[in-house]
Amino acid sequence: MKLSVIIPCLNAEKTISLQLEALAKQQWSQPWEVIIADNGSSDQTVAIAQSYQQRLPNLQIVDASLKPGAAWARNVGASVAKGEALVFCDADDEVAPGWLAAMGEALSKYDLVGGMNEHCKLNEPWLVKVHGYPEIDGITINHPYLPLLSGNNLGIKRSLHQAIGGFDENVLLLEDVDYCWRIQELGVKPYEVKDALVHYRFRDSIIDVCRRAWNVGSYEALLYKKHKPMGMPQLISWKSFVRTGVMFPLRFLLLKVRDKITLTQSLMDLAWRVGQLQGCIKYGCLPF
Repeated sequence: MKLSVIIPCLNAEKTISLQLEALAKQQWSQPWEVIIADNGSSDQTVAIAQSYQQRLPNLQIVDASLKPGAAWARNVGASVAKGEALVFCDADDEVAPGWLAAMGEALSKYDLVGGMNEHCKLNEPWLVKVHGYPEIDGITINHPYLPLLSGNNLGIKRSLHQAIGGFDENVLLLEDVDYCWRIQELGVKPYEVKDALVHYRFRDSIIDVCRRAWNVGSYEALLYKKHKPMGMPQLISWKSFVRTGVMFPLRFLLLKVRDKITLTQSLMDLAWRVGQLQGCIKYGCLPF
């Protein structure tokens, strides 16, 4: 087996068939398998996955419900993988034609690779505008610390995954950022696979968008505390909290909040900063 595609999932009955359908259409000359690591679904996720076992002969479904979180599920999937390299994608996205071959070929040359994410196909236009991403993006090279790779379109040699002990199961969000930073801290440089495209799905309601922003902010504080000894600069400041607190009501008073897009952006920014403050308190990471 040359390649193992690992999909962590939890209650993904509305989306997983789209991803498995896309994987069933992938073509590559080398042996490959698909591993569904179920994190304790209570809906029809597992049954839907089982219905694809004839179309994906090397599909296996493993129970990854002992601990919550994508990190644990990915590690469980990796523990049974037979591939020389591991490729991670998510149950709520859709890999584009040629994705598997592009990732497989890249992993024959590089130890850590990341593909490209497309944002328009699976999301309503207002959601794309809320996040402000370009239509297609890949590895974020210009991060102040180290490049960012996304766990929904990520490939790594299995030996390297094992060498760092896999994903940190105590990190329940941004675990992919932590994972790739730990790899890069060993001196491994990531390679961007421009032909490996995944159609990415955002959270689709204002509440879910803001909830994620809050949680991201909280775990950013944890990542700073964890990676500070390796040289990560502190990016959270008291000034940013004060600025957000002042600007949030001003946006309404100055009529900057005009529609669903600007309302969501304002609420998301506030939730993100509140999450950062919560994380600073929870993890003992004081902002400068």
